[in-house]
Amino acid sequence: MAAPDKGAKRRAGATRRQFLFGGAVAGVGAAAAIGVDYALNSPQPSDAAASAPLNGEEVVPFYSAHQAGIDTDAQSHAAFIGLDLLATTDRDALRRMMRVLTDDAARLTAGESALADSEPELAVAPARLTVTFGFGPEFVSRAQGTAPSWLKPLPSFSIDQLQPEYGDGDLLLQIASDDALTVAHATRMLLKDTRSFATVRWTQRGFRRAYGSVAPGTTMRNLFGQVDGTANPSPGTSEFDRVVWNQEGWLAGGTSAVIRRTQMNLDKWDKLDRTGREQSVGRYMSNGAPLTGSAEHDEPDFDAKTSIGFPVIPEFSHMRRARSDNEAERIFRRGYNYDERPDDATVSNSGLVFVAFQADVDRQFAPIQQRLSDLDLLNEWTTPIGSAVFAIPPGCAKGGYIGETLLA
Repeated sequence: MAAPDKGAKRRAGATRRQFLFGGAVAGVGAAAAIGVDYALNSPQPSDAAASAPLNGEEVVPFYSAHQAGIDTDAQSHAAFIGLDLLATTDRDALRRMMRVLTDDAARLTAGESALADSEPELAVAPARLTVTFGFGPEFVSRAQGTAPSWLKPLPSFSIDQLQPEYGDGDLLLQIASDDALTVAHATRMLLKDTRSFATVRWTQRGFRRAYGSVAPGTTMRNLFGQVDGTANPSPGTSEFDRVVWNQEGWLAGGTSAVIRRTQMNLDKWDKLDRTGREQSVGRYMSNGAPLTGSAEHDEPDFDAKTSIGFPVIPEFSHMRRARSDNEAERIFRRGYNYDERPDDATVSNSGLVFVAFQADVDRQFAPIQQRLSDLDLLNEWTTPIGSAVFAIPPGCAKGGYIGETLLA
């Protein structure tokens, strides 16, 4: 897992945990009055333990020029919810909905309870909670705005076996945190806010390594055991800004999100030996290094040949097909694994909730996906079963709301 964001901070002031602890001390006299003197004599936490920083107190600022949850170091748990707008949800209703959602998202990400939170105790440990909103074509249409040309379903790819329960939608909620309980609670609170305006179309949940289980900056691994996302641009760099942030109209400072649910046939993958796995990806399984290198971030040599003249990194390998000489064809990957109940004939029902951010889907993502569809050996073990595209509006200042550049 990556380290907490540089912009993340711990909540200021007394925490609810400290308040409750103080209340417990105030009640010691009552406890002693009934003979429970153990409360006074039991060991207390050391000063070092009491002051040890907790990841649950880490806060990612909600108000910013860009929405959080994009350049934020990926958290351990995520929920993706696609919603369909009700027929009665017009432009004014969209504005009301986004004001309410923004207010509650800002509260929850700060470790505070939502306005009508019936379980406020569940909000006290944000653990780097972020909430990211996205708009589908119908949302933009009802807002009487102009949609970017790429805000539409992706082209039909020959490898796709899309299922409607994992595709499209008018509104996206991406909710992520290092604490699964926090994700569940935030999801429930925000869906309460939308129930007068929209219905849930699909829900997908994903996970990465638990916080603190691997060194900061470690590239995630998918359930095939492969490193996933080595070639990502680094947030905070000019390259990242060029790849991710849109510069046009109401979407300036925002981006696009492509969400693809890819089923991974682990039972079939089990039958492939290690050399075959490395050839299909173009990288060593042990450390993610290209087959022509020794470290994960070594630049691959696609011209290198074996002693009998074959490419060391095969033309059909996933890495070779995903790479382009066109610098415009870059994306920022921020995916999550999923693992659900298998059917009676398989050991696993697993895969990847693949999330890609880029300024222009048609110019950046679509050409890459077309090459992978045409010739990628990994297609033998993977099947895209869900697909959705959303415009991710810019962030907002305190007192504003997400989507105001479109709805104001």
